Amino acid sequence: MFFRDILITLLLCTLLMGATRLSAQEATPTVDVPLVPREFRAVWVATVDNIDWPSRRGLSADQQKAELIRILDKAVQLHLNAVILQVRPACDAFYRSSIEPWSIYLTGHQGEDPGYDPLAFAIEEAHKRGLQLHAWFNPFRAYHPSAHGPLAPNHVAHTHPEWVRHYGDMLWLDPGDPNARAYSLSVILDVVRRYDIDGVAIDDYFYPYPISDKNGHEIPFPDQSTYRRYRQQGGTLDLADWRRQNINEFVKQLYLGVKAIKPWVLVGVSPFGIWRPGYPEQIQGFDAYNEIYCDSRLWLRKGWLDYLSPQLYWPIEKKAQSYPALLNWWLAQCQGDTPRYVWPSLYTGRVGDGAWPASEIVHQIEIAANNPTSDGCVQFSMKTLLANKNLSDALLNGPYAQPALVPSCPWLGGSRPDKPCVQVETASADNGITLQWYEGSSSSSNLIQVWVVQMRQQATWQTRILPADCHMLTFASDAKQLPDVVAISAVNNYNLQSDPAVIYIPQMVAHKNDPSHGTR
Repeated sequence: MFFRDILITLLLCTLLMGATRLSAQEATPTVDVPLVPREFRAVWVATVDNIDWPSRRGLSADQQKAELIRILDKAVQLHLNAVILQVRPACDAFYRSSIEPWSIYLTGHQGEDPGYDPLAFAIEEAHKRGLQLHAWFNPFRAYHPSAHGPLAPNHVAHTHPEWVRHYGDMLWLDPGDPNARAYSLSVILDVVRRYDIDGVAIDDYFYPYPISDKNGHEIPFPDQSTYRRYRQQGGTLDLADWRRQNINEFVKQLYLGVKAIKPWVLVGVSPFGIWRPGYPEQIQGFDAYNEIYCDSRLWLRKGWLDYLSPQLYWPIEKKAQSYPALLNWWLAQCQGDTPRYVWPSLYTGRVGDGAWPASEIVHQIEIAANNPTSDGCVQFSMKTLLANKNLSDALLNGPYAQPALVPSCPWLGGSRPDKPCVQVETASADNGITLQWYEGSSSSSNLIQVWVVQMRQQATWQTRILPADCHMLTFASDAKQLPDVVAISAVNNYNLQSDPAVIYIPQMVAHKNDPSHGTR
């Protein structure tokens, strides 16, 4: 509800016959409409090992859909604006694909049709709620030990075993094989072409995290033959630099490939939270640059992504992996000639397992919000937000008390949508007021994502973000309970917002009650 005792009904049917129609273009007093906050508020929804969804493999299609709707409804309740759904855990698919098999985490059998298209369903239901849906891919992992089942005949380990490497209890596409990289890229771009996703996200699994044998010796990743072929073809880089180049090239081609198809689709990468120990000086820990060949600072500086979501999975007070120190360091890396966003991932699951109080996550969000160069955070993961009421309450009573829009990306171009066209209907039957709005005349090339409805009552503004298919709002008839101003604007697929159409409600009421003011 926007205001106490105001009845607001979203109408999805035609207007009552006999209503009085008033133009919303009447002269109105000048109103300064406040800007809606811009902040990326997202959550990771992990499907590998059924971490977040579906809760277990083998549920019916209706049960899976009901669980996903519960997730999306919770996201709306918490004033989130994006869901990052894992759709390719290990060279498998949570969507209908001619390239890779259905995921085992859906039905319990890899390659078995779940009876619906989960990604298509997720997109449709997310957009109905005004949420963005980003598709999350693991580019090189080919088998996860939690699968506990055979690979389908069309899995890449069967169709192209020459690209696949065994490493511990996992299978891995060899990033050093150009054909393996091209294959993984083709899988992701196939989804970009066929589905109305709002973003593509990849995480920290590039080369695998090192494992050791029973004597504690690190086991080398078995790409000797690939590297030898590279050197035989004239390559001069050493092994570590060659591996980094392979990942750099993949990230670059992913960004270019997505933008060539749909330039408005955001590309995000969520690497390990420490670039290298000593950056900044107090930081100690795992060296992602040398161990998994992830030069995420380079990608940020080159502009090969729209947002970086480093996994800052440590508490505020832990000096050797300090959340504030790491956040500030990452934010400082994206202030050059190619500005990009840094939206840190937070380990919300530590609240779920009791290791952290809910206040830790709230304070981490507040630290980011208080930095003028920070514009959002991503929660890992959804199951804690679903289960932990204390955390939900703390978010809604604190940093997520009001809704926010996804930040726009000026480097992507695009044009702002036109101001909406608004009509005011006054129904004689109940003396109420209905607002009905449409896209501006030249907005057809700008796909509207959401509508922003801002309402002022007694000098206080409230905001509601409505899905693109909502075009009506009805108020109760008691003029004492009506807002005095309503402002409606459109936000398109580039996350660009139109100027607001401003309606001065008392003027509409006065015109309705004035017999000399005819129907229009």
